[in-house]
Amino acid sequence: MRTLLFAVLLVAGCKADRGKCETACRNFATLNYWQQADAEIAKAPEAQRKTLREKKLVEFDNKLEQGVDMCVNQCSSANNDDQIDCMIEAKTAQAAKQCIAD
Repeated sequence: MRTLLFAVLLVAGCKADRGKCETACRNFATLNYWQQADAEIAKAPEAQRKTLREKKLVEFDNKLEQGVDMCVNQCSSANNDDQIDCMIEAKTAQAAKQCIAD
């Protein structure tokens, strides 16, 4: 969730639509978490992958719910529609990170 906080801190402005912010935060977090988790799962022995994926799903849900409200609050305060739209439209973790790098 550290990258989620980092993403939000780079967004600048006033008050954005909270619904769009929630979508952007959830997409950013999802893409970044599963990029790392999928790499870890792929390295695990075949017989352990299903169990590991289930554990990662629970872990992701917990982490997301712990951080999404703070992300949405910061995002809506930032009011940067271009970055919000970019984070919503991103299809890969790299694309999502690029949204906040600009």
